[in-house]
Amino acid sequence: MMSESSVPVAEAPIDDESRYRETRRVTLIGAALDLFLGLAKIIGGLVGHSQALIADGVHSLSDLSTDVLVLFAAKHASVAADEDHPYGHARIETAATVGLGILLLLIGAGIAIDAARRLTSPEALMVPAAWALAIAAISVVSKEWIYRYTMRYARRLKSNLLRANAWHSRSDALSSIVVVIGVGGAQFGFAYLDAIAALVVAAMIAKIGYDLSWSSLRELVDTGLDAGELEDIRSTILSVGGVKDLHELRTRRMGGKALVDVHIILEDPTLSVSEGHHISENVRSRLIRRIDHVEDVMVHIDPEDDESAAPSERLALRRQMLERLQARWRHLDAAAEIRRVTIHYLNGKVHLELELPLTLAPDTKSAERLTVAFREAISEEPDVGDVRLVFGISHQDSADSRGMRGNGA
Repeated sequence: MMSESSVPVAEAPIDDESRYRETRRVTLIGAALDLFLGLAKIIGGLVGHSQALIADGVHSLSDLSTDVLVLFAAKHASVAADEDHPYGHARIETAATVGLGILLLLIGAGIAIDAARRLTSPEALMVPAAWALAIAAISVVSKEWIYRYTMRYARRLKSNLLRANAWHSRSDALSSIVVVIGVGGAQFGFAYLDAIAALVVAAMIAKIGYDLSWSSLRELVDTGLDAGELEDIRSTILSVGGVKDLHELRTRRMGGKALVDVHIILEDPTLSVSEGHHISENVRSRLIRRIDHVEDVMVHIDPEDDESAAPSERLALRRQMLERLQARWRHLDAAAEIRRVTIHYLNGKVHLELELPLTLAPDTKSAERLTVAFREAISEEPDVGDVRLVFGISHQDSADSRGMRGNGA
């Protein structure tokens, strides 16, 4: 069995302000490159008569527009939780990613329509200049570098928005490869290859846009974590001492974070409230430490499995139940000596633990007689299960005893 010390602990979480600063720096570097490449490819495509290169330039400028969107979303998503947004503002990043995906879909559709028009009109096809190849090749290298740079920080910050922007950059690199093929083919007399290359680029852009929008929409409708992540959460919870089982495990994403709700069943249903709470806090802290993208956990404690039914739900609360019980046992002299009543709601019944002074039960037979008397007194209460008497010395009894010994008694 793996010991506590041998289990890897997640790195310390990055605060929202640091997350925003790093996101901004990475995005600004990418934006500068997108602006340069976009203008270079569009101008080169116009001068060199390459429709594919122009389409690729539009793709690069679309990267610039998404860079602006990323900066806007990252800034507002980093704002701390407030009264109106108690869970924070991370979903702004998610909504922005949906918008980014839709923008890519529209860009892809526009490029595809124009390329299809040229393919159906052979006179509109043009042979691009040879140096257009050089621009496309430079774009491939530059965009692949910015992809790797951005993706490194996306993983570190666990940012789907940066990850989406990184793939947007890689799509530009891949589309530039297609442009190289199209322009090269046109140089050998296959002018239609340039337009076909533009169609391929358009399809790639649209596919990425669809994937981004769909995954972010799933997050907006609170789609849970995948099966592997759920199993990690489940095994971590069951590793906490005092937890017998769990159910109603629910998860959802919020930006790069995950929120967890779970019901845990305790091994001992009669634990004190404070011990049960301590176990639940251990569940919460262990999940946050060991699973790095888990931001917060809400733990509900169950003394028994109530997933299919709540057998004790109909039972009266403590105040009403005690009024009924006291009316049943008021004829017993020992009832006036009850110091504490502990109630356990289990299996659809109320189980009682009554604390009485030890002086009432100097021997085992006295304790047994009192137990029988209390059980008989409440035997007609249909909601009561077991009754257990506990006899002990109070603090006052101990003080009196010490005083008597001090006086030579």
